[in-house]
Amino acid sequence: MLTAPCPSLLAPNHNVIPFFGPLCYKKNILAFCFRTVTPRPWDKIELSKEPVEWARQSWRAVPPHGEFEPMKEWKEKVRKSKGNELDILRTIMRDGVRLYIGSACGEPQHLVRSLIKLLPRHRDIEIVQNLSLGSLPEDWKPLQENARLKTFYVGPRVRNAVNEGLADYIPIYYSSLPRLFKEDPLWKFDIALVQVSPPDEHGYCSMGISVGMDKCAVECASIVVAQINREMPRTLGDSFLHSSRIHYSVEHDEPLPEIIFRERSAVAERIAKYISPLIEDGSTIQTGVGRIPSWVLIYLEGKKDLGIHTVVLTDAHLHLIKSGAVTGLKKTLNQGKIVASFCMGSKQLYDFVDNNPEVEIYPTEYVHNRNLIRQQHRMVAINSALEIDLTGQICAESMGHTVYSGIGGYVDFMQAASSAKEGKTIIVLPSTTSDGRKSRIVSHLTNGAGVVSPRSTVGYVATEFGVAYLHGKTIRERALALIGIAHPRFREQLMTEAKDIHYVYEDQIAPPIFEPLYPGQWETRQVFPPNDELYIRPVRPTDERTLQEFFYTLPFEDIYFRFLSAMKAFPHRNIQAMCNLDYEHEMSVIAVTGEMGSEKIAGIARYILDQKSNLAEIDVAVGSDWQHKGIGTFLVHYISEIARTKGISGLMAYVLAANRAMLALFHSLGYAVHSKLEEGVYEVWLRFDEPAPSCRVSEYK
Repeated sequence: MLTAPCPSLLAPNHNVIPFFGPLCYKKNILAFCFRTVTPRPWDKIELSKEPVEWARQSWRAVPPHGEFEPMKEWKEKVRKSKGNELDILRTIMRDGVRLYIGSACGEPQHLVRSLIKLLPRHRDIEIVQNLSLGSLPEDWKPLQENARLKTFYVGPRVRNAVNEGLADYIPIYYSSLPRLFKEDPLWKFDIALVQVSPPDEHGYCSMGISVGMDKCAVECASIVVAQINREMPRTLGDSFLHSSRIHYSVEHDEPLPEIIFRERSAVAERIAKYISPLIEDGSTIQTGVGRIPSWVLIYLEGKKDLGIHTVVLTDAHLHLIKSGAVTGLKKTLNQGKIVASFCMGSKQLYDFVDNNPEVEIYPTEYVHNRNLIRQQHRMVAINSALEIDLTGQICAESMGHTVYSGIGGYVDFMQAASSAKEGKTIIVLPSTTSDGRKSRIVSHLTNGAGVVSPRSTVGYVATEFGVAYLHGKTIRERALALIGIAHPRFREQLMTEAKDIHYVYEDQIAPPIFEPLYPGQWETRQVFPPNDELYIRPVRPTDERTLQEFFYTLPFEDIYFRFLSAMKAFPHRNIQAMCNLDYEHEMSVIAVTGEMGSEKIAGIARYILDQKSNLAEIDVAVGSDWQHKGIGTFLVHYISEIARTKGISGLMAYVLAANRAMLALFHSLGYAVHSKLEEGVYEVWLRFDEPAPSCRVSEYK
C-alpha cells in the first residue's frame, strides 16, 4: 500500500521532492523516502499524478529506466560490467553501427585508442563527436573504408579530414542537438563512449568537464561504455550519470587533455581594451573560445559582480574568477553560480571545478536554452568572427568553402543576448588575416562563406582599430562604421567598393589611411556639476549625424559666434569634413553623454593647423542645456594640451568682440595672449613657450 507524502514536507519548500528510489524496493513492496534536489527549470512536475507514475516521469529523481534496484543489485551489476576495453569493444562492435564519442577535453582517450585498433576489422562505422581534441587520428585516409567521422564543430584535429572530404561537418545550432538525438530515428546511437568520475556511495558518476551534449547522447544510446578515470573532476549541477545506466565500464586513469592560450597578442590585447568599457558591472558573460575572447576576460578583472553563463569554461574565466570580479550575485537565474556546458583548459582549472559548489555544469538543453539566456539581465555575448561584410553579416565557421570551426552556441547566445534586458552582442576579430594580405572586413563575403549570424542581431564589432556600433543603423551608417575600424591599408579600397554598390554617398570622404590612427589615448571621463559624467573623446567619422543634430540644436547666437556667419544649414558635405580627420593637422574632441549608439554631444572643441605658422586655429561650442558647467573651459584646456604634445607652437582664433566668454577662455590657459581688433573681430593668439605671469581671466569683462 502506498502512503501519500506528508503535505507539510512538500510546502512551502519547493525543493523537497518525494523520492521513490532504489532504497527499499523488493517484489511488490515499495517504500519511499525524501531527499532534497534542485529541480531543473525545464522540469514540469505535476503533483496530481499518482506517486509511482509521477516518480517514473521525473527521470532526474529516479535511477534510469524507471527501475528500482536495490543497492546490492546495481553494485553487483557494475562489478560484472567491468572488463578489458578490447574485449568489451569486440563484443559490442559490428559493421554499420553509429557510435558517439565524448567530446573535447572529456574524450575517453583510452577507449578511443582501443577503438582505433579495432576499426580496420569493420566497415561503415559512423563516428559522431562534437569537438575532437584527444586521440582520434588527424589522418583519416587509412580508415576511410572502415569509418566515417561526423562532427558538429571542426577543430584542428579534423580540419584537414573535413576539407579533404574524408569526414563530415554538420552545421547546426547546439540548442537543436538534444531534439535531434531524441526525436530523429536516423540519429539513434548504438554505442556511446564517454568518460566519467568514479561513482559515489550512491552509485552516481559525474560526467565531469564534458556534460553538454554528451549526457543527452548517453541517454539516447543503446549501449553505454564508460571509462572511469580518477583524474576526471566530480562537477556539480546536472552532470550525474547513475552506474546502472552504464552497460560496460573500464577503469583507466590518465591525465585529461589541456588547452591553454599562453601566447600574448598585441592585436588581441588592443581589442580587449576597447571592449572592456562596454561591459557594465553586474553583467552576465558568455564568450567563445580563442585568444581574443580570453584576453577580453582578462581585461574585465576590474569589474564588479560579473556572472558567467557560457558554453566553455576556460583558464581565462578562472583568472577572472580569482580576481574577485565574478560573484554571480546580480544574475537573474543561477545566482551565485558559474554555469557552463563543458570545461577546456589546464589542470588548474579542472582542480578548481572539482566538487566546487560555485560551479555547475549543465547539459546543452539548459545552457543553450534561449528562453533562459534572455532572462539574464545584462546578458553579454562575446564571440569571434572570421569575416564580416559591410552590412554586418557574420561568417564565423568557414573561410570561403574551407570549413574552419562551427556554429556551436554562437547563434543561441547572440539571439538571446540581443533580446535580453540591457543585453549586448559583441563580435571581435582582427582587421586582417594572419598574413596581413586580406581584410576581414569586406564589401561582400567570400564565395562559399556561410552566414552564421544575420546582420539583424549584431550590436558591436571590434577590431584592433576600434569599435563599431551597428544595431539600428542603416546600411550606409554600418558601412562607414566598419570601414572606420578596418585596417588602414584596405580602407580606400573598401570605400571605393561601397560607393560602387551605392552603400555610401558618392562624395563620401574615406577615413585616413596612414598612422597614427584614431587616438584612443585621448579618451577620458570628466564629471561636471552637479554630478554629470561626460565621455570626452576624439571625434569619429561615424559621428556625422550626431554632430549634425548637435549644431541644429544650438541657438542662433551661438552659431553666429562660432562660425562668424548666420549659418542655417549643416549639410553632409560640410559635416563629414569635420568628422573625417587625420588627427595630426586637424583634431576635434567632443563631450558626449549616453552609451555608444545613442550618444548625444554636449560640447565640441576643434583645431586646424596652419603649417606655415605652426599655430592651430581653435573653436569651441557647448549645447545650451550644458552651458555654465565648465564644459567649454575643460574642452579648450584639453585640446590645447593635445596640440602642445603634438609639437604645435600655439593656438589662435578669430573671435567676435562680443564673444567675451571665448576671449576669457584664451586667457585662462596660462600663456601670454596677443590680440588685435579689426572690424569687430579679434585675432587672438598665444604661444606655448610664452607662459603668462598670471591668468588675466577678466580682461574682456
